[in-house]
Amino acid sequence: MTELVGKRIVLGITGGIAAYKAAELTRLLVKAGATVDVVMTEAASHFVSAVTFQALSGRPVWTSLWDEDKRGMAHIDLTRGADATLVAPATGDFLARLAHGMAGDLLTTLCLARDCPLLVAPAMNRQMWEQPATQRNVVQLATDGVTILGPATGEQACGEVGEGRMLEAAELFDALIAFMQPKPLAGKKVLLTAGPTFEALDPVRGLTNTSSGKMGFALARACVEAGAEVTLVAGPVNQPTPMGVRRIDVVSALAMRAAVLSSLTFQDVFVAVAAVADYRPAEASEHKIKKGAPRLTVELIANPDILAEVASRPDAPFCVGFAAESRNLAEYAEGKRRAKKLPLVVGNLVQDGLGGNSNRVTLFDEAGEHPLPAGDKLAVARGIVAHIARLMKCTG
Repeated sequence: MTELVGKRIVLGITGGIAAYKAAELTRLLVKAGATVDVVMTEAASHFVSAVTFQALSGRPVWTSLWDEDKRGMAHIDLTRGADATLVAPATGDFLARLAHGMAGDLLTTLCLARDCPLLVAPAMNRQMWEQPATQRNVVQLATDGVTILGPATGEQACGEVGEGRMLEAAELFDALIAFMQPKPLAGKKVLLTAGPTFEALDPVRGLTNTSSGKMGFALARACVEAGAEVTLVAGPVNQPTPMGVRRIDVVSALAMRAAVLSSLTFQDVFVAVAAVADYRPAEASEHKIKKGAPRLTVELIANPDILAEVASRPDAPFCVGFAAESRNLAEYAEGKRRAKKLPLVVGNLVQDGLGGNSNRVTLFDEAGEHPLPAGDKLAVARGIVAHIARLMKCTG
């Protein structure tokens, strides 16, 4: 990843048990090429020492308004020229003080005097998180332009289970990268499909394909990064849901069609990435088909063409199709675009992308062919999203 190379991040750490995750986050940021200035509250030092963060960041750790620097202006100088300030963990006490503009220590003071975007990752007991006072503070911070990351739901240090757990270091790392991406789709709503479908022959067998869903999930993440509100209709895949994405799980092509049509209202973009089965058994057996006959005949009937149906609607959103071919890519992809009257088709050879972590695609639109550089699927997805935004004349 190169997104954070040359970036400078101020990482604030407050006094919560989740402070140990900040150590891993520091490591990830430095490994990605970022410069990290760590600012700890006095309470934070009771959980993880400043020496740990100095070793991981390779830079001095700031703990007090009275730390020596050349001008005694650390609370101002630290955020000048920084790309973002992230406080993780952000305790309930810290959020309260931040929401009310209090500045009693170095971290709250530099947040008040900051010259860069501020993100916070709440971390506290579920009851503390659910308190009306905390919720009021979070709403106020969001109104003030602070980005709230999380919290997650899960097991907490106190032994209880609920909302309030800080996001994992890797999740915060991804969220920070996403935050720094351009936002050309801000205010837009995007509906995507991803993965294969499974058409049942009997209770245990069916027709499917080897699509992993990775490209569709990468596109969903790239759309969120670009500022869109994203709904993802996913076939049977084992992929984690990207942060900020609303996910609807389905199995068959008919179920995918129903989910798409029920979610289509007010969508600005529809991206049909899913490898939907072209046919399904006319009748699925109620019981497992037993082996015995030397030949089995199964009648197949065509599944609906979800993309064509959506694109033909008078209120159709901006529709993007995918064409995964084994040969004659340009002929088949452009033919698909013209036949379904689509503004954009993303084409690739199956050997370049199906099931893997990387892809090589060519974009087909009214102006011709636009090959994108080969790369990991998230990088390719970002290129596709940027092209969609240009075609839609989105400026963010």
